[in-house]
Amino acid sequence: MNNFLLLPIIIPFFFGMILMFGQKKLAYQRITALFGLVISIVCAFALLATVYENGPQSVTFGSWPVPFGITMVSDTVSALLVLTTLILAFFIVWYGFGSIGKQREQFFYYPGVMFIITGVNGAFTTGDIFNLFVFFEVLLMSSYLLIVLGGEKAQLRESIKYILVNVISSALFVITVAFLYSVVGTLNMADISEKITEVNQPGILTVIAVLFLMVFGMKAAIFPLYFWLPSAYSAPPIPVLALFGALLTKVGVYAIMRTYTLFFTHDLSYTHELLLILSIITIIAGCIGALAHFDVKQIIIYNIVIAVGVILFGVAQMNEVGLEGAMFYLIHDMIIKAALFMLIGIVIFVTGTTNLRKMGGLMKTYPALGWFYLIAAFGLAGVPPLSGFIGKLLIVQGGFQAGNIWTSIFILASSLVVLLSVIRIFIYAFWGEQGQLSKEINKTTYNRLFFPTMLLVIVSIFYGVGTEWIMPFMEDAAKILTDPSIYNDAVMKGGE
Repeated sequence: MNNFLLLPIIIPFFFGMILMFGQKKLAYQRITALFGLVISIVCAFALLATVYENGPQSVTFGSWPVPFGITMVSDTVSALLVLTTLILAFFIVWYGFGSIGKQREQFFYYPGVMFIITGVNGAFTTGDIFNLFVFFEVLLMSSYLLIVLGGEKAQLRESIKYILVNVISSALFVITVAFLYSVVGTLNMADISEKITEVNQPGILTVIAVLFLMVFGMKAAIFPLYFWLPSAYSAPPIPVLALFGALLTKVGVYAIMRTYTLFFTHDLSYTHELLLILSIITIIAGCIGALAHFDVKQIIIYNIVIAVGVILFGVAQMNEVGLEGAMFYLIHDMIIKAALFMLIGIVIFVTGTTNLRKMGGLMKTYPALGWFYLIAAFGLAGVPPLSGFIGKLLIVQGGFQAGNIWTSIFILASSLVVLLSVIRIFIYAFWGEQGQLSKEINKTTYNRLFFPTMLLVIVSIFYGVGTEWIMPFMEDAAKILTDPSIYNDAVMKGGE
């Protein structure tokens, strides 16, 4: 049944509503949140299996004919991202039991998480460009709550910048959608894809494509629109930072990937060349930031910027191998960033500081933490056979196929900078003489933080080692991205 594809959106929304009640009952809040996420994960697995076996699924609300009604579409790209989002949310919520703090837990933290997942999964699933804006607003409103939760001075200061940037971005989004509608006369993404080939106005369509790149680029944090991200993301507590770092920028990346493969394909020499150039500069900017800082949060946050550049480089190649690599690397980065933020959260909990210069010698007292951090660091940098290697290799292969030899070599070289940036944390925090430690380290709290983090790192290992089982899904996703007719037929004929 096509309505099945709505469950990963409806279930978190429903649980978000019931979690609005009983704020002071921590056991109720925690158990209900995890229970809702487990049900959602089961539904997402079933949806992925259905989409992989039967092709893209669509449903149009209110029995309106396509393209007049609002359509929701799930293909392999969408289903993979929805499943990854829910799995990561489960681990982050579990991790938050030991780190978010009871006061935050009792002030709409869990409803905020559930509503942000509703917005993220809705954005991944919608087949309507204006509805994409609506789901962006749902996740943004939830993020406004989470970024200020606790009311610390840094949070309130950075939230003003974060809200201002997103309000401007949202206004530009609506204006750009209006421009597109004035040209093609439809908001359904499959219908836009078909109409855009009939409209003989390449100049205005290229302008609209660049405007969409600006809108989504601000949300994805590409150069030069990433300026708000490092300080804004460093303000909230670690579970919120992990949620933001793993999911929010990836929604912007997905939006660029979807629009630039589905309908903005009329002027590849300009739009995708611009995307390629911006992706390279984004990587350079991220590398400079990651090497310049001695704050553990900032180092990993700047690695978000680097990863965004790498994924968009794969999208810019517009060939099946490059898009397969972009898809594989996108999911890898979501998993590994969540794991790394959770790991540095434990390091901060143990040392009581984010400053690398004050850390040291943790390998003697917390060897398991050190080894799991090292595995995650190698995974981020793309050391084989971990998951970062496969995605980056496919992206570079796609670059070679497209004739972008030197930029592809640069992508490989950037892995060394990524490795250097995260190994610095390992060297400073875990080697050498004993550095600063928190006065009171509760072993129970430490175990609560470490156990879900350890399991997520193991998931990232399986994602790399189990590539043989995962690649058929990635190949199917890349096929849909390179051949828009598969998506269009599923929507236009499925909704009749």
